Amino acid sequence: MALTPSTMLELGTKAPEFRLPDVVSGKTISLSTFAGKQVLLVMFICRHCPYVVHVRQELARLGRDYAKQSVGIVAISANDAAGHPDDAPAKLSEMAKELGFAFPFCHDESQAVAKAYTAACTPDFFLFDAGRALAYRGQLDEARPGNGKPLNGTDLRAAIDAVLAGKAVSPDQKPSIGCNIKWKKGNEPAYYG
Repeated sequence: MALTPSTMLELGTKAPEFRLPDVVSGKTISLSTFAGKQVLLVMFICRHCPYVVHVRQELARLGRDYAKQSVGIVAISANDAAGHPDDAPAKLSEMAKELGFAFPFCHDESQAVAKAYTAACTPDFFLFDAGRALAYRGQLDEARPGNGKPLNGTDLRAAIDAVLAGKAVSPDQKPSIGCNIKWKKGNEPAYYG
């Protein structure tokens, strides 16, 4: 397990387009799926990473808490499923159902979407405003496996709430940290490692 921080993509960056299958419904999910939503949260997660395992209940809670607000949420797993079978679509679907995810969970087989977003770790969060400009990229909160800090999503929730209220998100953002995305051999992006 390589501890990897998020790339901290430049704020204001436009959300890259994507078209990915939801592992539960089979429906194609894209930016247009969230048209009309004031906020869009794109999360890169997986099933096996201990950092995601640590926060998965909070991610499910976050989805439920914002389900009735103008917040679109999508989770994406870009890990190489051949090398990491727990991150294959069927296993991701099981995870989504077990946790009761109130948002689509997509599989990025080609890893092209992860590269477009400069995703580096799991979990990795990208929060966009109504114009789909990047407003926040950073940690969920200070909790990490074994550090004893409260798991409450405080950093990400504050950013979501600010965008919903039409306020600026604090530019003081701490990188997310977790396991590196499991790139297919020869497919590693230039920003990786």
